Amino acid sequence: MARDSITLAGVGLHTGAPCAVTLVPALGPVRLQGRARQELELRRTDRGVRVGWPANNGEVELVEHLFAALGGLGIQHGVAVAVVGPEIPLLDGGARAFCDAIAALRLAASTSSLRVARSARYETEGARYELHPAPTPCIDVEVEFGRRGIERAHWDGTPDQFSSEIAPARTFGFASELSELRARGRAAHVDPDGVIALDDDGRGIPPHRPPDHGELARHKLLDLVGDLYLYGGPPRGRISALRPGHRANHAMVARALADGALDSL
Repeated sequence: MARDSITLAGVGLHTGAPCAVTLVPALGPVRLQGRARQELELRRTDRGVRVGWPANNGEVELVEHLFAALGGLGIQHGVAVAVVGPEIPLLDGGARAFCDAIAALRLAASTSSLRVARSARYETEGARYELHPAPTPCIDVEVEFGRRGIERAHWDGTPDQFSSEIAPARTFGFASELSELRARGRAAHVDPDGVIALDDDGRGIPPHRPPDHGELARHKLLDLVGDLYLYGGPPRGRISALRPGHRANHAMVARALADGALDSL
């Protein structure tokens, strides 16, 4: 039996504040704090994504993992999202908890209106992207961190593969960057159950559980799906991304929309 609503409570990664997110089935497009995606403004992209809206200068931090779950499961309509606190809780550090909540609500999947209209290649913020038309979403990611070597991740566009393989991948960061991040008001609550901490060679640091094989690449793919969701995605088409990150992802989408490589039907 489908649930009427689900609330997930926890602590914010960046603020360290208690917060909660509630998902409620509702008619119409997906809405966050009563705003449809096209009403949301991108406010920040360093080590997470913050969106906002002009009225009351409202903002929500760390939307990317929830957006990844919605995008990975093909949820373009039928749910309202309400957030209590300054950000969406970190929970498991990935998108699996959100995927499980969406599955329990039995929300209906639908096709994205965003598509890759023509082949294109972009280089921005140290990342490279190649886009090609295709009937369904397909994303490949390649990254390299420290001495871990090259990691690759692939998503075939299906909800099942996203939920089982991509969604569990946890967020991560380098311990040497923590002081600088906190000086900028970021990463106040680095939960060892939801965050992978790495040394400068890319090795896991206890008590944080070390990354599984390919987990860093899978999380970067997860983040890319979440970033694309803000624009109506993930798009129908093939995307290959080398060294993607939030800032680069959003810059690429802006360029692709501007020059027609991405469009909405």
